[in-house]
Amino acid sequence: MTIDYDAKMPETQSGTEVYNTDPLIVKSSYEIDYIHSYAQDSEFFRALGKKKLMGSKCKSCGYVYATPRGHCMFCGSETEWHELPNEGRIHTFTTCYFGSEKFLPETPFNLIMVEFEGVDSLFMARLIGASQEDLKIGMKVRAKFKRNLTFSPTDVYFVPMKE
Repeated sequence: MTIDYDAKMPETQSGTEVYNTDPLIVKSSYEIDYIHSYAQDSEFFRALGKKKLMGSKCKSCGYVYATPRGHCMFCGSETEWHELPNEGRIHTFTTCYFGSEKFLPETPFNLIMVEFEGVDSLFMARLIGASQEDLKIGMKVRAKFKRNLTFSPTDVYFVPMKE
């Protein structure tokens, strides 16, 4: 057995970002893989690959949701899948100047709430192809779908339509 009394941990050229010294606040980054199930919402994400938006409709009272749910929030009855139109209008919008690490390089970006004919609730998505100055309540928009699915809500986005 050999003992090394001069052993050292390897040093790196990178340091630690310090934001405050009292109390000490430092920046630490880490990556994590997260395995999760879409469970009852799986059909919504599979449908995006078929260029379809799926919401849900109450089997009892007929309320149509732009975002799927298993049970009606008004009467508690089960819902069924309901295909949404791919065209709608901007109900409201906001411009995001900050985002998660994934979206930070794309800031600023526009988020819209889309209203569809015959649908009782709104659908939130990104809008591309229009500057903030061009956005208007009531503007016609249509859904577009990414060719290479990531099975995430960002697989669908909207673009302006000609009036």
